Amino acid sequence: MNIRRIFFIVPNLVLIMLFIHLNFSGYCQNESEKPAYLEENEKCIKCHGKTKYYFYNDWTERMQKANMNPYHFIDSTLFYSSNHKNFRCTDCHSEDYTEFPHSWELRMEYKYTCLDCHEGDDNFAEFHFERLHEEFLESVHSSRHSEDFTCWMCHGPHTYKINARTNMDIHDIITYDNEICLSCHANVEKYQLLTDAENPNIIDKHEWLPNQVAHFKSVRCIECHAQIQDDIMVAHNIQSKDKAVQKCVECHSSNSLLMASLYKFNATEKRNKLGFFNASILYESYVIGANRNYYMNLVSVIVFTMVIMGIITHALLRIFKK
Repeated sequence: MNIRRIFFIVPNLVLIMLFIHLNFSGYCQNESEKPAYLEENEKCIKCHGKTKYYFYNDWTERMQKANMNPYHFIDSTLFYSSNHKNFRCTDCHSEDYTEFPHSWELRMEYKYTCLDCHEGDDNFAEFHFERLHEEFLESVHSSRHSEDFTCWMCHGPHTYKINARTNMDIHDIITYDNEICLSCHANVEKYQLLTDAENPNIIDKHEWLPNQVAHFKSVRCIECHAQIQDDIMVAHNIQSKDKAVQKCVECHSSNSLLMASLYKFNATEKRNKLGFFNASILYESYVIGANRNYYMNLVSVIVFTMVIMGIITHALLRIFKK
């Protein structure tokens, strides 16, 4: 066989084998990660995963096409990447939903809360669900709206997934968490499920805030609107607007409140006990005044003092020389 042909064929065979291996291993990995009740849930999602669905009308004796209620639409991509992806639909919804058409009475069924499943469960002890519930009950959301405001107002059961605990990208955490707040506070339809009051304009209400765009991109709503607790990973005690943080020094200082909230997700070894190491605070963003380091401050003071002394010495020498 021609040597040149061998040098041409062998590398191509290696590339082909590598391509097959990578795709096959990826296929196996995807198969092993397949949600537990995928086939069973697809019986529901085949209708609820579409904006239109078909049903047989016994009165007209023909198939008809109808619009899916947008509040009953389930995005299968979001669901199968959520925390509840390994649940069956009927784990939370009545078994009677397996019959179609659904009975109208099912709309009145009880909807579970987080504590109905997670309370007293040692498998989820690290999340402190009971403590989160206590915080929530003290919040303005609960005190003003009582039982009308549930966990699902913020944490959609079909879409919610842990983000802050698993994501080291600060900007992703900020965007994800703020979208939870804005899904109601920037949405008239959802906002007025709880109140008949006019939904206030977020931009206008924060007109006092300097450089709004930068703040909205760099901090979460809860940094200023929730009571921060060191032992709670994500604050749930949302305060009334008159208690919101409005002092710059609360964040722009060496003991910034962001250390107890947004940046608590960074590895603790990246923090200096007297402030932030640059490796931590500058991982994704920069907060003026919050990245101070005691030793750098000390060096800066020494250098500044030496410069001033040098200037004074130089001036005195010029005076004496004259």
